[in-house]
Amino acid sequence: MPAADFAHVGTWIFDLDNTLYAADTDLFEQIDARMTQWLGRQFALSPADARAMQKRYYAEHGTTLAGLMSVHGLPPGPFLDYVHDIDLSVLSPHPELRAALEALPGRRLVFPNGSTRHAERVLGALGLDGVFADCFDIEATGWLPKPQPAAFARLVEAHAFDPRAAAMFEDLARNLVPAHALGMRTVLVRSGKDWSHEPEDARPATHGGAVPAHVHHVTDDLTGFLRALRP
Repeated sequence: MPAADFAHVGTWIFDLDNTLYAADTDLFEQIDARMTQWLGRQFALSPADARAMQKRYYAEHGTTLAGLMSVHGLPPGPFLDYVHDIDLSVLSPHPELRAALEALPGRRLVFPNGSTRHAERVLGALGLDGVFADCFDIEATGWLPKPQPAAFARLVEAHAFDPRAAAMFEDLARNLVPAHALGMRTVLVRSGKDWSHEPEDARPATHGGAVPAHVHHVTDDLTGFLRALRP
């Protein structure tokens, strides 16, 4: 991996869930299950029908929340509060990742498809509090989820950086498409987890899968990848 590819980077952008922590912690599975529960209660659906609605909105709108807001006009607050009320005891501090992040030159930003409150709780459990200059959350984008290009445009505008001097790290290849189009270096953080239950367009790339042309680098070890960027 040529560290020279990142020599010009001064803004480092990271997704949160399944990127800054390993997917096999199954933390997002808790969120996933609570989404299904919320939909079942809200629309009086069976678990199977609630799950189908959840995954359909995820695939068609970028997030389940975006589908709920677009199709049903529902406010985001109650949904986000419910689905992010999860047990974080599966996470533990990661001092090696913290050191690798802090060694990066320039600004570090978190760019999740969720709320700042959720991000702050996760970052605290990982021992990464204070590492990032800002969390540009789903509310900051105007409730536009990745991979909508307008969400990226708002990020760039709010933090006034040249995307050609930025790098983005994500576990979902489709969320790197707009980043690549803006000129960012793109890094796919792959997972060995079985995502076969997800809609095809909503799956992360797994080991052995084809790497899309808009992805510059691939890693299954974020800490090791960042360490290799040191001069």
